[in-house]
Amino acid sequence: MDDYQLLIDLHKSADRQGPGGDAETEQAIFLAMPDRSKPLKIADIGCGTGASALLLARLPKAQITAVDFLEDFLEVLEDRAASMGLSEKITTLCGSMDNLPFQDEAYDVIWSEGAIYNIGFEKGVKAWRRYLPVGGLLVVSEITWLTASRPPELQKYWEAEYPEIDTAASKIAVLEKHGYSPVGYFVLPAHCWLENYYRPMQNRFKEFLDRHKNSKAAQAVVEAEIREIKMYEQYKPYYSYGVYVAKKVDQQP
Repeated sequence: MDDYQLLIDLHKSADRQGPGGDAETEQAIFLAMPDRSKPLKIADIGCGTGASALLLARLPKAQITAVDFLEDFLEVLEDRAASMGLSEKITTLCGSMDNLPFQDEAYDVIWSEGAIYNIGFEKGVKAWRRYLPVGGLLVVSEITWLTASRPPELQKYWEAEYPEIDTAASKIAVLEKHGYSPVGYFVLPAHCWLENYYRPMQNRFKEFLDRHKNSKAAQAVVEAEIREIKMYEQYKPYYSYGVYVAKKVDQQP
């Protein structure tokens, strides 16, 4: 089993494949203020096993297209949707977020929690704009510096992991550049990382290693995750996920 399949195996049983929380998804919905009295078409891009999609599906008259390129994650989402009686409100789509088969202006809301980094923030918000009508909403979370400067070790780590990491001001400027008007922004608190993501992952390490007979590849996956966790625990005042809510405006970027 290659490293990629090992990562899938480690994360597919998790409620979340990245930092986040139900209350924070609800907060983003509140900031977006979608019209709940009308049919609402939402594309959840990079949905993972569906933590956000399942919450969004509870909105009145909402229909969710849940997109991920990993069939393993979508199968978990489909099972969860069925157990919650939400199957009729969620359609899964296995595909790449940079090659979506959507028609122009097909969705009222484009949603993506902890996933846009896979193609890059600027590329994502630019490419996905066409799927929204004027006034349509974009809601994305993105790794964000919380301070103007930070320790060299942390800077080096995240510039290697994700060179597009930047401050909220810079991210908002990117949104404005590409034809969006900012509606709201907030930072994910520490419990979204620790209690909701890292601690459950740590609890899966032993079973994961046992399942893969403590292979060197499996150990390397765990060691990389442990390094990331330690980095966050040491330096959490300096970075988090920012949640960005923006509206498509009637202008050509």
